[in-house]
Amino acid sequence: MIYIHWISLVFYTTIIIIAMIRVLMDNRQPAKTMAWMLVLTFIPMLGIVLYFFFGQNTRKERKIWQHSMDQLTKRSMLEFAEQKRLQLPGKYRSLISLFMNQNWALPFKNNKVEIYTSGYEFFPALLMEIGKAEHHIHLITFIFENDPLGRIIADALIDKARQGVEVRIIYDDVGSWRMKERFIDKMRAEGIEAHPFMAVRFPVLTSRVNYRNHRKICVIDGEVGFIGGMNIAKRYVKGTGKQAWRDTHVKIKGAAVYGLQRAFLVDWFFVCRALITDRSYYPEIITEENDCLAQIVTSSPTSLWPEIEQGYVSVLCSAKHYVYMETPYFLPTDPILFAMRTAALSGVDVRLMIPYKTDTKIVEWASRSYVMETVKAGVKVFLYKAGFNHSKLLVSDDAVATIGSTNVDFRSFENAFESNAFFYDESIAKEVKDIFLRDQSESIALEDVRSLTDRPFLQRLWESIVRLLSPLL
Repeated sequence: MIYIHWISLVFYTTIIIIAMIRVLMDNRQPAKTMAWMLVLTFIPMLGIVLYFFFGQNTRKERKIWQHSMDQLTKRSMLEFAEQKRLQLPGKYRSLISLFMNQNWALPFKNNKVEIYTSGYEFFPALLMEIGKAEHHIHLITFIFENDPLGRIIADALIDKARQGVEVRIIYDDVGSWRMKERFIDKMRAEGIEAHPFMAVRFPVLTSRVNYRNHRKICVIDGEVGFIGGMNIAKRYVKGTGKQAWRDTHVKIKGAAVYGLQRAFLVDWFFVCRALITDRSYYPEIITEENDCLAQIVTSSPTSLWPEIEQGYVSVLCSAKHYVYMETPYFLPTDPILFAMRTAALSGVDVRLMIPYKTDTKIVEWASRSYVMETVKAGVKVFLYKAGFNHSKLLVSDDAVATIGSTNVDFRSFENAFESNAFFYDESIAKEVKDIFLRDQSESIALEDVRSLTDRPFLQRLWESIVRLLSPLL
């Protein structure tokens, strides 16, 4: 028996050493490297489990097939996306170039945009466009609930599949873990192609659980697209007061739908290795000339750099007058926190809106120290009280706005597959600004909540301890 003990000890020590070498070779920020080294050293067994699930760095492990896929979809989209008299706004030319150089997110003009701030607005619009579909429907969602609303959406998709419309669905296997297999099998039986994103099954249960597809995109006939923060779940059309879910979604008609289509087709190749580049998926879109310029930006843990995080930093650093942000979870990375502090200390009106009560208590505790850190620099923080605010938006200087699936937290910026629409248009920026101000009227300023500003020592100590878990939340 003593030999088994020593063999187990040597085996475990070898695994720990290999893990430490991998952490060192990732060349992460020193603080993160030290944190993982301490976890692996002083938390026996649990430390290696945590690293196995949450610590592996896939950003440096780009797959060759994904790079090839990006090139193929880039070529196919460029073939159908010629734009005449395209003019880029001077102030944000560098931001647009940043997304183009890293993400091949092309800027598209002549877009018509409709913004929805509740499920009561969004889901009828989605069902209406599904009903008009003639060629294909492409849908990515983090959560597809088997609830009354989910069944309505599923029945609408089944009806179109019976009419000969191609219907393809990607759902996240972790986000939709409560969805019964028979629910999705019913759609498959009617000819709908549906695939889970990075299915988590024993013994494949590895770090896959940490890297999830959080995108919410729908493309119909390559002409109409939706993007934002709403999943397919009745929580967005259920309840009032504290039970209500507030979120933001966008419908786009115009050439920017090409960007949504490309995002879907890249993910489609990821889940089933089916390469779709046919011209019919990038139809000619005829719209009235307008100045609405948009980019569809995606980010993922397999990218060389965190694109959307860099976009947020760029907007904060270039702001002259104001930056307003809404996020349900505020666990900012160091670059975001630094940019917010710098902007606020430079005299920019930086406002942050988060829920008064989150749906995850541990996240609420972990975020408080970050919130207080921004307040010290002059950031104005507002707590939304008319329900749970799940909205993810940013607007700056009446000139640029973004709406999408990205939270201001470690998970969205570093571990999740996300997507945001960036708009460079004064009218849309002002509309998003008005949405923020409307939400602000249903919020309370942090400085007026004594239970948060005058927290006892033990509570602040607990929040600081929980903050250490921020990269895992």
